[in-house]
Amino acid sequence: MTQKSEAQKGNITPEMEYVAEIENIDVNKLVKLIDNGSVVIPKNVNGNSKPCGIGEGLKTKINANIGSSSKIDDLDLEVNKAKLAQEYGADAIMDLSTGSDLKLFRKKIMDAVDLCIGTVPIYETGVVTLSKNREIIDMDPDDIFKAIENQAKEGVDFMTLHCGITRDLVEKLKNSQRLMGIVSRGGTFMASWINHNEKENPLYENYDYLLELSYEYDITLSLGDGLRPGCLADASDIPQIQELVNLGGLVKRAQDANVQVMVEGPGHMPLNQIKANMEIQKTICHNAPFYVLGPLVTDIAPGYDHITGAIGGAIAASSGANFLCYVTPAEHLSLPSLEDVKEGVIASKIAAEAADVAKGLDSAWTQERAMANARKEFDWEKQFELALDKSKPRKYRDKCELDDDEMCAMCGEYCAVKIAKGDF
Repeated sequence: MTQKSEAQKGNITPEMEYVAEIENIDVNKLVKLIDNGSVVIPKNVNGNSKPCGIGEGLKTKINANIGSSSKIDDLDLEVNKAKLAQEYGADAIMDLSTGSDLKLFRKKIMDAVDLCIGTVPIYETGVVTLSKNREIIDMDPDDIFKAIENQAKEGVDFMTLHCGITRDLVEKLKNSQRLMGIVSRGGTFMASWINHNEKENPLYENYDYLLELSYEYDITLSLGDGLRPGCLADASDIPQIQELVNLGGLVKRAQDANVQVMVEGPGHMPLNQIKANMEIQKTICHNAPFYVLGPLVTDIAPGYDHITGAIGGAIAASSGANFLCYVTPAEHLSLPSLEDVKEGVIASKIAAEAADVAKGLDSAWTQERAMANARKEFDWEKQFELALDKSKPRKYRDKCELDDDEMCAMCGEYCAVKIAKGDF
């Protein structure tokens, strides 16, 4: 069974009840949204994660990427990143590890947090291939499906799978005018394999088998945008849109098979293109939840890409995106530190809150009104409690060393709220 197959029967699962209560939504309405594919609850039948609803009418969710690399392979560091991401409000963790002992990494991360867990199985396939002294282009398709099944058995809740990169699309990509080509790591693995072997994408060709595996473990497919734009100049180009069209067909097949599915999106994109891209995705992909990286709205802010991503994320989520993958200050530069993880999560939470306010979600407006009242009453403790980062504002306040609680060092005795208190 899957959450979707149960919803199709009209059955209410414990996971649906939990999400409905957390989201303050009628559970019967939630069942209908899951049934029509507009909402997913990534929850592997073997997993122990806390249920998390992603999609239409729900709060915008945040994912934090962590994981080792071949250059930095520190298990304790990545586990602490996962814990920190959960502490600051992430709803999901993706383990993108490409270092050693990937199975142990996943287990330790899943033991450390109760958030839903995602992976990119082709990364493990690449690691296995290189360990055999072979090149990525020599990957064995059977190893891809072994990685998927093994991770499913371990309890992974959702998986990024680059199913929409076809042999035809790879040929067309060669003749495109793209400035940066392919920037997705998994997308490059798959496109290079197709190009070298002159064969069809095994995930596309054997999609029915993938659906069988996904149904058995209730894996939520996160259909990867392997041809997402890696710079503003490549945004909304033909390869990106054609892959999206391919994914739209795959979404429908998954939904018809009662497999939960969402779609991944750009990437780097100018502000003026974001809204249209969200609307196109929702139309082509049958209103499946949309999971976006950023989008980053300028290419010239390395070191501050958590800000460029938050700007794009706020516009994307207010225009239909449902799931934001955080971007840290280390994006494009290095493996993120603990502080980078915190900054990335907070920036994405700001984007999500701004979008949820714009969409009129009661939960978001309740928080905003509570903060306004706390500021009006100079209730500093309440302000710290409501803040997305509860420690940073307290540090700024304590630094002022003021005797009067009804002022800050910026305005002092000229505080507009204090002067007008009781009059307006």
